[in-house]
Amino acid sequence: MKKIYQIMMKLKIPVFIICFSGILFLSLVLHLLNKHHIITEGEEMNVHAAEGKMSDVLSEINTIRKDKGMLIINSVGRLGNQMGEYATLYALSKINRRQAYIIPEMFNYLSPLFRITMPTINGEEVKRISWREYKVYNWMAPEYRQFSEKYVRLTGTPCSWTIFHYLRDDILREFTFHDHIKKEANNYLQKIKGDRKSVTFISVHVRRGDYVHVMSHQWKGVIADRLYLEKAMSYFRNKYQDALFVVASNGMDWCKDNINASMGDVHFLDAGDELSPGKDLSILAHCNHTVMTLGTFGFWAAYLAGGETVYLGNFTLPDSILRKEFRDESAFLPEWIGFQADLSPLLSHH
Repeated sequence: MKKIYQIMMKLKIPVFIICFSGILFLSLVLHLLNKHHIITEGEEMNVHAAEGKMSDVLSEINTIRKDKGMLIINSVGRLGNQMGEYATLYALSKINRRQAYIIPEMFNYLSPLFRITMPTINGEEVKRISWREYKVYNWMAPEYRQFSEKYVRLTGTPCSWTIFHYLRDDILREFTFHDHIKKEANNYLQKIKGDRKSVTFISVHVRRGDYVHVMSHQWKGVIADRLYLEKAMSYFRNKYQDALFVVASNGMDWCKDNINASMGDVHFLDAGDELSPGKDLSILAHCNHTVMTLGTFGFWAAYLAGGETVYLGNFTLPDSILRKEFRDESAFLPEWIGFQADLSPLLSHH
């Protein structure tokens, strides 16, 4: 600064211009200091104090998001129900353009099998929020398209293509099995293929268990019988010369007694563990086509597999209480093939 002053004096530059230039120089320096925010030791302490409040800032951001609206769903039932609930939540959150969260119970059920991406909400947080509940039935109702309340909790065990099928690619991505599960399923299918040059794998899911009693006593309905399975399997045998059937059931003894395996084209999945059904589902989902009977587990085996699906249609009497929550046309995709159930055992009791 001194040398600049001396030079300016030798050039006989007026003092007021020298002063003005000095002020401009100082202003420029101060502007640069502010722009780059050079931190002094005292300021550094203040920065560390501010960093301690970062969690508060993040919490505030989350609150802002919640103020736009949140959507959660109950975690009810076993694997098929959980998948139906997850897919429903995923789709309705997109339609309503609001953030969806799954509760820890659903995360614990689905994450060991699938690469799900929806975030989890803390159980304590769920308790603190005042929710407006909507029961979701097995079809897409107009009120599900636009929830007026900000905090909505969906209830029920919905599993309808009418709610989520328009997002099929997303749903299939959410229900992508982890690599080790895929590998295990493919290894099994390769093993039963043996020396055959080509095979068309047909999964057969036979839902029994509690349905054996509940369907006839409470729901005025029937479950798949021997005749239905013969028809469904014959359909695929006639269509594919290299058909190979993989049977999964929670009533495997009945299956072995009632499914004709004498042709050597039927394999029974002996896992049948209802406590860990993921293995069965992954094998069924990796087949080409599906024979399903009843229930959401069979639905998801067919939905994930793609291909052709044969299902048991019209399996209850018209006055069944199940019809209040279940409609064939919204439960089974239009291209799936329904074989009518034999209701005569029910009619003989009425």
